[in-house]
Amino acid sequence: MVAGEMKAITGVMIARLSLRLGLRITVNILGKYLHHVLALLIVSFAVPAIALAQRPAASAQAPQPEAAQLLALANQARAAAGAQPLQWDASLAVAARKHCLRMADEGPLSHRYPGELDLPERAKQSGARFSLIEENIAIGPTPSDIHEQWMYSQGHRDNLLNPHVNRVGIAVVTSRGVFYATADYSRGVQNLSASEVEARVAALIRPSGLPVSPDHRPARAACSMDRGVPEGSTRPGFIMRWQDSELSKLPVALAQRLASGLYHQAVIGSCAPADADTTFTAYRIAVLLY
Repeated sequence: MVAGEMKAITGVMIARLSLRLGLRITVNILGKYLHHVLALLIVSFAVPAIALAQRPAASAQAPQPEAAQLLALANQARAAAGAQPLQWDASLAVAARKHCLRMADEGPLSHRYPGELDLPERAKQSGARFSLIEENIAIGPTPSDIHEQWMYSQGHRDNLLNPHVNRVGIAVVTSRGVFYATADYSRGVQNLSASEVEARVAALIRPSGLPVSPDHRPARAACSMDRGVPEGSTRPGFIMRWQDSELSKLPVALAQRLASGLYHQAVIGSCAPADADTTFTAYRIAVLLY
């Protein structure tokens, strides 16, 4: 779903995009991912098409001076709003720079140009892992002017101050006498192996007092299925499968079953996400209770 709005702001052109991965839970009923997309366009002037001067390549490991300025201004604004500071993400910065160069080359402000990957795809291609991703883009006379207008516009301000994002990559390109800026914000997701995911879930289950089986095979096999258990396996009393990027708490229905006292053992298995938008990072888990 896309919503747009046009306003005039002197000297700066800005645009915003936000996408999110939703939680998926399966307890005999299959859930689905929910994505939210919002775009806001604010336009004041058109920049004539002029050939770009050769630009030296910038390292994404540390922000360039103009990007560092935008990062510092963003974190000052977040501190004032009570939000945690954004951490620099080199992978997001690579994606931001590629897009920023396209903006400077092609002129009109856009989140996607012909033949270009969309925001989640180009961020993933650059190595970023995330469950939520947002983008502010702009053309303006100085980085401070760009930050001021992002803060002046409600949509861009929401992206910049979003308490649910914790990473950012920013690129700034100078051309035609103005600055082209791209800021990609995300909620970062750790890169965990299947065994690390299982260990995280086991740590959440153990406080219930229910023993966790060291044999993950039955749950791993069930994890890759939409329902039931593999043929020949002992049928558990309860099965839950879910997909999420967060592993900080158990689904409510599973927590309630663990507290019921009806079971004597939990088996945990992780597998590749099923039917998911693979540009977003998510983990799929199955827990069998016997």
